[in-house]
Amino acid sequence: MDNENIYDAAYSEAKVNDEIEVKNNFNEEPSKEKKKKRRNSKGIAKYIALALICSLCGGVVGSGVTYFVTGKSGSNNSSGNTIVTDPVSFATDNTALSAADIYKKVAPAVVMVSTKSVQSVNGWFQQETEGMGSGFIINNDGYILTNYHVIDGAKEVTVTLSDGQEVTASVVNYDSDQDVAMIKINQDIEVPGVVELGDSDALQPGEEVLAIGNPLSKELSSTLTKGIVSALNRSIETETGVSTNLIQTDTAINSGNSGGPLINTKGEVIGINTLKASDGAEGIGFAIPINDVKEKIDSLSKPILNLGVSIRVIDESMAKQLNMEEGLYIVEVNEFSPAEKAGLKGGDLIVKADGTRIKTFEELQEIKNSKEEGDTINIEFIRDGKTQNTTITLTSTTNTSTTN
Repeated sequence: MDNENIYDAAYSEAKVNDEIEVKNNFNEEPSKEKKKKRRNSKGIAKYIALALICSLCGGVVGSGVTYFVTGKSGSNNSSGNTIVTDPVSFATDNTALSAADIYKKVAPAVVMVSTKSVQSVNGWFQQETEGMGSGFIINNDGYILTNYHVIDGAKEVTVTLSDGQEVTASVVNYDSDQDVAMIKINQDIEVPGVVELGDSDALQPGEEVLAIGNPLSKELSSTLTKGIVSALNRSIETETGVSTNLIQTDTAINSGNSGGPLINTKGEVIGINTLKASDGAEGIGFAIPINDVKEKIDSLSKPILNLGVSIRVIDESMAKQLNMEEGLYIVEVNEFSPAEKAGLKGGDLIVKADGTRIKTFEELQEIKNSKEEGDTINIEFIRDGKTQNTTITLTSTTNTSTTN
């Protein structure tokens, strides 16, 4: 065999051996060193994952401990203000009615109050004037709450019911300082509805309220408006000069709404609409809290017991100036009144009633309000420096222009 053939054979054999070795190396198991490297890689990955899990758990636990500590004791900022971490809870009222349901419930008991009165023009010419307001029926006997300024000075009172029926009414009693009055339907009829009185002390600013009344004209009777309680315990001076506690609301209240009900979302009356801001501002109206009226309903349901006198209080300062005793000075006695029948005259000074010394109008009112129609009051008075006594038999009156 020549050298070239020997070389080719050797080359072929070497090539075959190389291919066999490569094939064996590919099929054999990984060496121990390679296995170790793989195990180390997997171990490191496990440690990294474990570290991440611990870190996350530590953050959660740390946050919980921080919340627990600050929740128990609170934390203070640099200004010294306490940060409250407890969540604020709000009560939900599941008994709230829709505006439509409230209207169906309350509107039948809301009435229009129309009045006629006589006013003097230029001091001597008398002219008949008409007025209009709202009111709401509080019982099946036909008693209606409204504002005093709605019926002030009225000679005639007409009530238009929600069904359109017109009936006459009489003024039963009133509190001019609080601007509230009670009137009663004269006819014996079945009233179309009666309101439910709520709790005005439970009101909160932001609570939804509604008003039903007769704003501006008869054509807009039984109008429903809606708003919120803007504020509570507003001290507002009324036309009589007395400051009263009122509910402020942005519910639309216009002329003619006076005396109508302010209603909560349960369909309960929680106020008597009385006035709105007079300087052109919008969304500022006021209502008398119904809780301030509830305690007076019994006394307001009793007829006004009429003495028939106009009086002026003589206080300590004025008594010293006029050199007379303190008491109630009679300015005028009305014709055919109980006082006139009892012999009282203008210029008399009332000093006692039923043996009790009186110096203020409120003291006389308290004694009079304890009486019933037909009862008597023994009056001690001073005339021309001499003390005299007389007995007045009390009668009721429907004339709101009578002073006392």
